[in-house]
Amino acid sequence: MPSEIERKFLVDRVPGTAGAVSTAISQGYLTRGGDSEVRIRRTPEGSTLTVKHGGGLERAEYETPLDEEQVAALWPATEGARLTKVRTEVPLEDGRTAQLDTYEGALAGLLTVEVEFDSTAEATAFEPPDWFGTDVTGRSEYNNRNLCLRGTPPAEEPTA
Repeated sequence: MPSEIERKFLVDRVPGTAGAVSTAISQGYLTRGGDSEVRIRRTPEGSTLTVKHGGGLERAEYETPLDEEQVAALWPATEGARLTKVRTEVPLEDGRTAQLDTYEGALAGLLTVEVEFDSTAEATAFEPPDWFGTDVTGRSEYNNRNLCLRGTPPAEEPTA
């Protein structure tokens, strides 16, 4: 079963991103509750349908490309469950890539960062850079589907 292993953090401060690649993303959710989510992601490079199941550090993930006709047919069903963000790929010193998400619209001001891993052991051992803030991995209120449905969670206490 394909899976996604990632950790997600709030951002304490934005790192230097000179030369980093940024992509505009629009996401719409076809499911509104439960332990599974079905989303459409639109980027300038193309669109995908993604199904995720579970929560926490590792989730089942299935993804397939969509053509414009399929997107046009499905996108209206996401009304009321959409978000936009800019994702910036930031290289880390350990060779991994951090995905810095700057949210727009109703979520403006929210910054999160995700890092993907090949194993749960790698994810658990990961030492985040100093610009990463509170670890929100597995906290459902920071799941993108919940963010677009419920808005930004209350402010976190600063990390020490």
